[in-house]
Amino acid sequence: MIQELDTVVLAKDLPNEGLVKGDMGAVVLVHEGGTAFEVEFVTLTGNTLGVLTLAADDVRPISARDVPHVRVA
Repeated sequence: MIQELDTVVLAKDLPNEGLVKGDMGAVVLVHEGGTAFEVEFVTLTGNTLGVLTLAADDVRPISARDVPHVRVA
């Protein structure tokens, strides 16, 4: 179960927000027992890209096999 302060992985592209599937974010608020989440996405230098309300199926927990990557923005 995803909880506040967990790192999650975006499960789909959000082109209007400049985010792509695989981007990682931090859960800052859990809505209605996990039906939705407020997720903050930041750059590696700490600049916030956005704080979004996302449905539970828009994100997934990180797994032991996930590898972070860098993309040119």
